[in-house]
Amino acid sequence: MNNPLADPYLALSKVYKEGAYLKQALSSVPLEPLYKARTVKICYGVMEKDIYLESVIAANTRKQPKVSVKIILKIALYMLEFMQKNDFMVVDFAVELSKKAGKEGASGFVNAFLRSYKLPPEPQNADMRISLACSAPLWLVKKLRRSYKGEAEAILKAESRGICVRFERNAEKYLKNPHTETPFKDVYIFPNFVRDEGFFAGDYTFQSVGSVAICGIVEKGENLLDACAAPGGKSILLSKKFKNVLSCELHPHRVELIRAYAGRMGANNVTAVCGDSSVYNPLYAEKFDAVLVDAPCSGTGVINENPDIKYFRKESDIEELAALQLKILNNCARYVKSGGSLYYSTCSVLPEENDSVVHGFLEANENFTLNVPRSPLPHVRVKAGLRFLPHISLGAGFFVTGFIKK
Repeated sequence: MNNPLADPYLALSKVYKEGAYLKQALSSVPLEPLYKARTVKICYGVMEKDIYLESVIAANTRKQPKVSVKIILKIALYMLEFMQKNDFMVVDFAVELSKKAGKEGASGFVNAFLRSYKLPPEPQNADMRISLACSAPLWLVKKLRRSYKGEAEAILKAESRGICVRFERNAEKYLKNPHTETPFKDVYIFPNFVRDEGFFAGDYTFQSVGSVAICGIVEKGENLLDACAAPGGKSILLSKKFKNVLSCELHPHRVELIRAYAGRMGANNVTAVCGDSSVYNPLYAEKFDAVLVDAPCSGTGVINENPDIKYFRKESDIEELAALQLKILNNCARYVKSGGSLYYSTCSVLPEENDSVVHGFLEANENFTLNVPRSPLPHVRVKAGLRFLPHISLGAGFFVTGFIKK
């Protein structure tokens, strides 16, 4: 019988031991095809509940187990607590995996732990309670409570709504399946969606509702610079609004992703180039009617889709990211024509990366005025722009605003 812990152990070892992101880990290990869906569910679940699982292990051990043993415990705990699997089956598989993973000496400990562990009591401190309830890092809980007060827990608990698909044609073929409508034409969210030949024919593409919403805010024009473009979804959708789209990306392999994406979708007016948008390029000076800066960010608005963000992201990252965001925005402002538009977005819900960056930009660029856009996707309008929060915006958390060059 297939050991249901074995493949998750291989993938999660890449994350916990080698620092790989979960999507990379799942694509880099040979998974049993028959059980792939189960493996993906377990891996995402363990990352989603990592802090909670850590607290259970800490409450029942005197010293931290070795990493390999802890991975096995986390997988088993997740299956027991959140998948309601048979206790004896999970314990037996965990013990068997311990031996096969070269940790035979720890198999007795794994067996005893899983048969006798107790859940930790609920903390009295509000921050700690939310941290465990949402399995979110304490620093993030504190920042969100400071900015959003009672909404912080709802933001952290918001679940993914499913798979967002944008159709070019033949949508009716797929709308027989359960789906949720969005405010955008030919864009739907499905609880499940299996990629088929229509994907390769360019009939549809996978694009988040947040990405589509950002494109909806950008006004039409002749020439657009998408300054941080990979994987290319916004460039391809915006190619319908512009005569020419220049997609700039820092990493060469991601430039190739954009080119392949544009080719699949028939976006022949998209040109992908490798470049650093934080460094001035005189060839772009005042060349574009519009520039979109979808800046590198903490990803705190999309942790429901990428739970490993909670594991890898550190509080110290936020200040560094905000500085980089402002640097890119200041630089790309030099590429906007007189009277042209500059757009700024992140998939973060932290004001340090959004409101503060907007204020810093306006202080440094008196030749730009704030032009807060509108969107049909539910949001909160603030002075600096539009906040989209995952519990009210179809699962998407992001920020967007606009500027006009005088």
